[in-house]
Amino acid sequence: MNLKLTHKDLEQQLGGQFIGVDHKTVFKNIAYDSRNIVNGVNTLFFALKGEFRDGHSFIQHAYDKGVRCFVVSKKIDTANFKEAAFYIVTDTLFALQEVAAHHRKKFNYPLIAITGSAGKTTVKEWIYHLISPELKVIRSPKSFNSQLGVALSLLELTENCDVALIEVGISKVGEMERLLEIVHPTIGVFTSFGRAHEENFISSEQHLNEKLQLFSSVKKTFYPSSIALSGNQQKQINGIQLSASSFQKELKLLPFNDQASINNALLALGVTHYLLGEKTRFDDKIMSLSRLAMRLESFEGINGNTIINDTYNLDLDALIHSLEYQLRLAGNRKRVVVIGLDKENSSKKSQIEEIVAPFKPDQLLFIDPPALLEEQFIDTVVLIKGSRKADMQRYARSFRLKNHTTYVEINLSAVRHNLAVLKSGLLPSTKILAMVKAQSYGSGLEKMGAYLENQGIDYLGVAYADEGVELRKHGIQLPILVMNTEEDGFEDCILNNLEPAIFTLKQLDSFIKELILHGKTHYPIHLKLDTGMKRLGFEMTDVPKVCDMLQAQPEVYVKSVYSHLADSDNRRDKRFTEHQIAHFKNAVSYIENRLNYQFLSHLLNSEGISNYPDAQFDMVRVGIGMYGLSTNPVVKRKLVPVVYWYSAISQIKSIKKGESVGYSRTFIAKEEMKIAIIPVGYADGFRRSLSNGKGSVYINGKACETVGRVCMDMIMVDVSKTKANEGDLVEIIGSHQTIEKFAEANDTIPYEVLTSISKRVHRVYSEE
Repeated sequence: MNLKLTHKDLEQQLGGQFIGVDHKTVFKNIAYDSRNIVNGVNTLFFALKGEFRDGHSFIQHAYDKGVRCFVVSKKIDTANFKEAAFYIVTDTLFALQEVAAHHRKKFNYPLIAITGSAGKTTVKEWIYHLISPELKVIRSPKSFNSQLGVALSLLELTENCDVALIEVGISKVGEMERLLEIVHPTIGVFTSFGRAHEENFISSEQHLNEKLQLFSSVKKTFYPSSIALSGNQQKQINGIQLSASSFQKELKLLPFNDQASINNALLALGVTHYLLGEKTRFDDKIMSLSRLAMRLESFEGINGNTIINDTYNLDLDALIHSLEYQLRLAGNRKRVVVIGLDKENSSKKSQIEEIVAPFKPDQLLFIDPPALLEEQFIDTVVLIKGSRKADMQRYARSFRLKNHTTYVEINLSAVRHNLAVLKSGLLPSTKILAMVKAQSYGSGLEKMGAYLENQGIDYLGVAYADEGVELRKHGIQLPILVMNTEEDGFEDCILNNLEPAIFTLKQLDSFIKELILHGKTHYPIHLKLDTGMKRLGFEMTDVPKVCDMLQAQPEVYVKSVYSHLADSDNRRDKRFTEHQIAHFKNAVSYIENRLNYQFLSHLLNSEGISNYPDAQFDMVRVGIGMYGLSTNPVVKRKLVPVVYWYSAISQIKSIKKGESVGYSRTFIAKEEMKIAIIPVGYADGFRRSLSNGKGSVYINGKACETVGRVCMDMIMVDVSKTKANEGDLVEIIGSHQTIEKFAEANDTIPYEVLTSISKRVHRVYSEE
């Protein structure tokens, strides 16, 4: 903030009683939480009364941090604050809104107010994504849309701006009227109308009319066809109803196909065209739209259970989405829904039962906190939902399989986004095989297999038969290609309907013999050709003999022919890859003529998709690209990270000059310092080569280098230059330290980093 707010301004705007010292200060910032104050100079503190805390109790804390002016609603003993000034008002929140209202009136550029039962933050962020940097935008931070949040958002407005995007939310009658007085929007966006907070309104009609008040004086209001408005209501808000036909071409580029995302995209597109003009093209931006962190967390639990942790709130619209997610995730496994009902939400029980019923879970259980359910589940997908007040977070954690502080978070929505980016460069007819070998690059074999199956992937690829067997045990029905098929795995392939890659004549002969023993004919196999990689695969001179055997043996038929590119990430010199492509085309053509039936052919991996799109053939294989990694800069910009690796500080120690740290005393402190001990070591995948400053982690946004040698189960890092406390989050891989950067420090590649993270490191899955 840079408010330039004077004492005279406050006197005019607040009209309250003033006591204390007049410093003639010009206030730049406003604060309401003393914990967030770094430097209180030129800061105005509002002592707000919250549900659990009263800001007046933290005046001393704010004063100690340099704040010298306070807006309060209680009498204050000024003797304890001799340098302070106090404005005494009736309601401190109302006073803050008054300051925000006056600040808003200083600016004449368009202000877009976004309200609705769901989707506000998504639409806001998507509009921002589409119109910037063409327009300079100020938008609500995070999901600031409450009576307080809207005021704080308006206080972010500055002169150097072209448009503002402000979220507005209400939960009861009368709130919108107050917000309208301070927001004064010029354009409206109505995202959706659902059950959220309906218990606080007499009727659905009252609820709708309350929301529509926000748009009573706007130039245009954009809303989706899913919202039913009367002719008078539409006229009242100057409404423009958007449907899929409004932006048919653009929606084809959208990386999501669920109705909520389509509605959100329509609104974002409608506003963008209104602001920038209908001829504006932004195909790349549409393709790179991403879901926001409104996430469902899932993790492996005790007794073979999978836990879906949705314990942020008990919103009934969100419950439907959670149930849909559980249904997708469960497959054939049992499903149990556990709802935590505190006194405030006890009246929702019948509504919840009505919502859950169509999903037909095996059990629907209600918990009345603090008495938590003691029932045991085995091999079940358990959805746990309830408000924070119901203490359901603690209940969900009690199911966690491992309590290792270090954990890896896999963002499944990012996987979906990256698949959409890669798919956008393919022909509609091109199939996709997703590689899930090596525990799906460390992200979890069974979980990723099930997720990818739900995304409409055509094939899964594994390295060995036992990986395919595990997928089948978890109900995966997709065709599975086993790339490194060993003779010991032939029977597993046959019993589990796995399709082996065949790459030698001896192997082909042995597999045919195994099929004869099992009485099988016409079994699918995949021929692996060596076009230059010089790993597994038939040489070109072997192909005629292979065709002779295939024509003579009814036990097998060729499902696909494939090869590997050796240099697909080399964009400077494409000659070797083009030579491989030509060899592969010739071999495929020869085999087609000899066998006289159709089969799939595939050559491209993730890098190949980006760099050689003309060599798609019938199918492509995606692997590392799913995880947001690419050497192609154009594609890289569109991909988003999937894997995040975190831990927490176990202990902080002060080290004196001359003291050593760690095994073999390889580090001697040259000066006094502080170190943090973190429970991650080379047994987890944080390699020993990262010892003594070669590796680092991030704590509170600051890089902290390793001190001493990496141990089996822990590391020590230098936290002398950052504020750090025991329990603070530690980022190993994340927004500050990408997986590429971490791999570089390891003198390796991201593939090895991903596959080296130990199984003992807990995996948490999130989907937005």
